[in-house]
Amino acid sequence: MSLALLLTVFVVYTILFFIISWYTSRKADNSSYFQGNRKSPWFVVAYGMVGTSLSGVTMISVPGNVMNQSFFYMPMVLGFVVGYVVVAFVLLPLYYRMNLVSIYSYLESRFGFFTYKTGASFFLLSRILGAAVRIYLVVFVLHGLLPAGTIPFWVVALIFMVLIYLYTLKGGVKTIVWTDMLQTTFMILAVIVAVVVIAKQMGWNLNGMIAAVTSSHYSSWFDFNWDHSTYFVKQFVSGIFVTIVMTGLDQEMMQKNLSCKTVKDSQKNMMTTSFTIVIVNLLFLTLGAVLALYVKQHGGMAAMGISAVDQIFPAIATSYLGVVAGVIFLIGLVSSSYPSAGGALTSLTTSWCVDFVGFNRRTDLTEKRKITIRYRTHAIYSIVFFLLILVFYVLNDEAVINLVYQLASYTYGPLLGFFFFGILTRYQVRDRWMPFVAILSPAFCFLLDTLSNLFFHFGFGFTLLIVNGLFTFIGMWLLRKPAIQSINAVTE
Repeated sequence: MSLALLLTVFVVYTILFFIISWYTSRKADNSSYFQGNRKSPWFVVAYGMVGTSLSGVTMISVPGNVMNQSFFYMPMVLGFVVGYVVVAFVLLPLYYRMNLVSIYSYLESRFGFFTYKTGASFFLLSRILGAAVRIYLVVFVLHGLLPAGTIPFWVVALIFMVLIYLYTLKGGVKTIVWTDMLQTTFMILAVIVAVVVIAKQMGWNLNGMIAAVTSSHYSSWFDFNWDHSTYFVKQFVSGIFVTIVMTGLDQEMMQKNLSCKTVKDSQKNMMTTSFTIVIVNLLFLTLGAVLALYVKQHGGMAAMGISAVDQIFPAIATSYLGVVAGVIFLIGLVSSSYPSAGGALTSLTTSWCVDFVGFNRRTDLTEKRKITIRYRTHAIYSIVFFLLILVFYVLNDEAVINLVYQLASYTYGPLLGFFFFGILTRYQVRDRWMPFVAILSPAFCFLLDTLSNLFFHFGFGFTLLIVNGLFTFIGMWLLRKPAIQSINAVTE
């Protein structure tokens, strides 16, 4: 793909995003930014949530991982459905009943100041690291598509972050809810086009493609080796809790759901998303199997100049499938990155303004002053993302990226323990000790995971998240105080 074509596609698609941003941010205020004025149609949120849940990293990594892990991801996807049910019928009613802007405000009402600030801080740390890695990987792929030596990496990163900053600055959630629709549409379109073109090149019709995939070892769903991190029971249970924490306890994801008019609308959105996500992930994995068979026919990854599984889809889409498929892949990648990065930026700004500045309780701040603080916070987080992207690029070490992902996943464990201790028990806790509990729980998990791999060759995988939450729950139990009168006392 030529530089002119790449830039044309990028500019045209960016203009489309800014048109949506302009339209949705007219007469926008803080309520629009934080909650979309509670007027988002549930079906729009549901459709957009599919793309948000997947992201550009999923678009690149899930198909590539089929080469090594077959369809072992599917039991986790089935676990997602159960997790969505818990979020829809346990967490969402609680958030709506308390009329929350930041979901971490629940922790203050239930336990106190220190638990609240600890939960919000862990979210900020997790979202900053996780979102920065995701943005970096997308920018890295975009830069790699450019002719070598034409545009420096830092310029691509700077342009990307400036565009993200500008398009979400005024509209916030109100804008992102609608741009998420484009994200979902073009990600799915990129997968479908790639599958169709590869099938044509391989001489398959639909039945032939299905037969080729199902007869290969790539289509195996279940890993029966219990000591593997991909053991199907671990995957299924992990899928439940990953969804609970990364959707139900994540400000970015819940902020979009809480922009629906009523809790029933939000629940309809959640359940629609849960079933749609299964179909879409199965489509991504099918693409992965098709790509693996395509690579095998062409002599393997080395013969095609591909050095890592994450490069399989980008390399084949832009170099082997023709201009149309390459353009659609690029659009899908850009469309997946804009709302994902914008959503992270918006949720971080919301959490800081509500959880730390105190927008919802301070009477000394005028609406104009709140907007000024919000704009400044939005800009600071954009700069932080830009600097982290450059750090990751300089390090250029896959092990560092994996470590950051692992660290981000550790930070969700204390949130899981905090929220479910509040929901499942009537006890108060010694609030001042909760920061120590939240720090020690991931530390114990790291030690446990290290020892189990060293002595028993047992990989916890994503189930470590559950253990992390359990350690936090136990710590709160040991530091409990007399029970409150009603389990719902803080929400009534």
